Amino acid sequence: MSNKLLIIGASGHGKVIADIALKMDKWQEIAFLDDDQNLNTIMGLEVIGVSDMAYKVINKYDIFVGIGNNTIRKKILEKLESLGANIPILIHPSAVVGEKVSFGVGTVVMAGSVINCCTSIGKGCVINTGSTIDHDNKIGDFIHISPGAHLAGTVTVGQGTWLGISSVISNNISIASNCQIGAGAVVVKDITESGIYIGVPARRIK
Repeated sequence: MSNKLLIIGASGHGKVIADIALKMDKWQEIAFLDDDQNLNTIMGLEVIGVSDMAYKVINKYDIFVGIGNNTIRKKILEKLESLGANIPILIHPSAVVGEKVSFGVGTVVMAGSVINCCTSIGKGCVINTGSTIDHDNKIGDFIHISPGAHLAGTVTVGQGTWLGISSVISNNISIASNCQIGAGAVVVKDITESGIYIGVPARRIK
């Protein structure tokens, strides 16, 4: 682990990542990379270059991908992994994490989230503000669980899925990979086909 952290992405999601990193108080230096070359400082932290610079400094920094889009985050994180980058896990100090909970690299757990015991969460995931994940969940890689989403016990979510804000997943449900679950949707039966799902109960629209 380095005492310096580099965050790829300086927009809204990246700023929340930086805020969590500051509150964790583990790094002496935190900086951003962003492809908008008009950016100089964000939240008092320097923007020191464009995104591709990360691949050239992997021995000097811990590197975190602060991009909300699942597909883009996956592409960058997997390249960083292949080059041997040290990719941390960020957990806001106010989050509640139970016993026997595991995380893959590059995952962030944001303020007010609750993750109960015996849950596994993959790499490159976003567990967003105030979301709850109950016991024995299996959350795949590169999943975004939006603010206020709630997952009951023994839920399985496939890779690359996006759970919208305030969505609700009932207990013992499986959701396929690469799904989008709309804001406020309620999932009460297994989703076996990738697509977009909305409503109460959730139904596939695309």
